[in-house]
Amino acid sequence: MSGCLNSFKKEITTVWSFPERGKWKTHNSRYRGNFAPQIPRNIILRYSEEGDTVLDPMMGGGTTLIEAKMLNRRGIGYDINPEAIRITRGSLGFEGNYKYEPEIGVEDVRNLKEINDESIDLIITHPPYLNIIKYSHGRIKEDLSNIQGVKKFVNEFSKGIREFYRVLKENSYCAILIGDTRKARHYIPLAYYIMKKFLETGFILKEDIIKVQHNCSSTPYWERKVEKYNFYMIMHEHLFVFRKPCKGEDLSRVRYSTYFD
Repeated sequence: MSGCLNSFKKEITTVWSFPERGKWKTHNSRYRGNFAPQIPRNIILRYSEEGDTVLDPMMGGGTTLIEAKMLNRRGIGYDINPEAIRITRGSLGFEGNYKYEPEIGVEDVRNLKEINDESIDLIITHPPYLNIIKYSHGRIKEDLSNIQGVKKFVNEFSKGIREFYRVLKENSYCAILIGDTRKARHYIPLAYYIMKKFLETGFILKEDIIKVQHNCSSTPYWERKVEKYNFYMIMHEHLFVFRKPCKGEDLSRVRYSTYFD
């Protein structure tokens, strides 16, 4: 049956497409903008082992945490919005023969003060794409989804990237799903601006996976605007997978600094 766990298959290419999002356990699409559970399930299975600690510092509706629990990982989830905590706590209420119950709480991605240095085995997260969706509707000043302006958003998010680097173990991975946007009818490559910050922080790019968009609620609106404003609809996102290198590792073959000088 489409969308059920029995239909899940591990991805082996750099193009992912899920016309039917997973609906197993408590997964649903009611939390606007949350990603399909096939994404964290694939990443968790490929880049971690049972008992590893998986962090989602912008957990939203809790998709990553549900998968971490089902796959017997030690899940940690944070969000700056208390409403996300309430929703996720409800979604994690399912019972079964699972080894670990995820830890969740209110934290700002820019200051993961509850997490020790180099204590996380895998990070998976799905941040807001600027202010396309305002998750706290202006009520929480520090919420990244309330930021106006690309430069300010990228600079603020880079503080979170430095925290990712601090808490992640050496030779471990950080996966982030992020998309691009438009301003004044022109393309804004937000994903690549964020990628540049990861590289500047010291991460190495392991994969750039193209995730095809499906069932976006705003698609019918933009379909009516295509000819009027003469643009192509953005129907993909980037799932970047970064690796934190080991101390003393020879990075001469994968250095990126000269590309951006």
